[in-house]
Amino acid sequence: MSATVATATQVPSLPEISAGREMTPEELLRLPDGKHCELIDGELVERNMLVLSSLVASRVNRILGTHCDERNLGWVFDSEVGYQCFPWKPGQVRRAGVSFIRLDRYSLAQLSQEGYVSISPDLAVEVTSPNDLVTKLKEKLEEYLRAGVKLIWVIDPERRILQVYHPDGTSIRLHEEDQVTGEDVIPGFACPVAAFFPTMPEAASATAPDAGS
Repeated sequence: MSATVATATQVPSLPEISAGREMTPEELLRLPDGKHCELIDGELVERNMLVLSSLVASRVNRILGTHCDERNLGWVFDSEVGYQCFPWKPGQVRRAGVSFIRLDRYSLAQLSQEGYVSISPDLAVEVTSPNDLVTKLKEKLEEYLRAGVKLIWVIDPERRILQVYHPDGTSIRLHEEDQVTGEDVIPGFACPVAAFFPTMPEAASATAPDAGS
């Protein structure tokens, strides 16, 4: 039997950031909702995802996680995990919608360490929303590749497509009817792109009321 005792806790306050001074990764850690933000060139940037985008990210996380857990391949993380792995911008903190790191690169003991992940993920997955700026997304992908990310998926839930990016500059666009693989980054992984997107059950769609009735 366990009991929960309510205790009053004081959330540490964030020091005021004076004009012209950049926020630090340590200060971001102390923000109550900091796990939903990135730190880009010293500025706090909130990640705003639509419900659909969040749902797709959750499905990707579950499908990848199941495959990797069953084969003991490594760790699959959600968007709350921050990456501080950009040597040319040591104060930069990025968060991928979903990410994967091989088991031999990140130990179980390291999972318990406070702070951010200091190495680049092997796979980074970004799930876009309509309000995302193309230029900002491009900058993020370039930083991923420069940091050593081996494989990137950019998923567009509205258009139901998945774009694959490689370090050599090549990319390929996949549609619902196509299959995405983990290539040599996640051995043995193969999945229809359609599995990442929600679908309305046929029975429900057949009985859905007509909007014009």
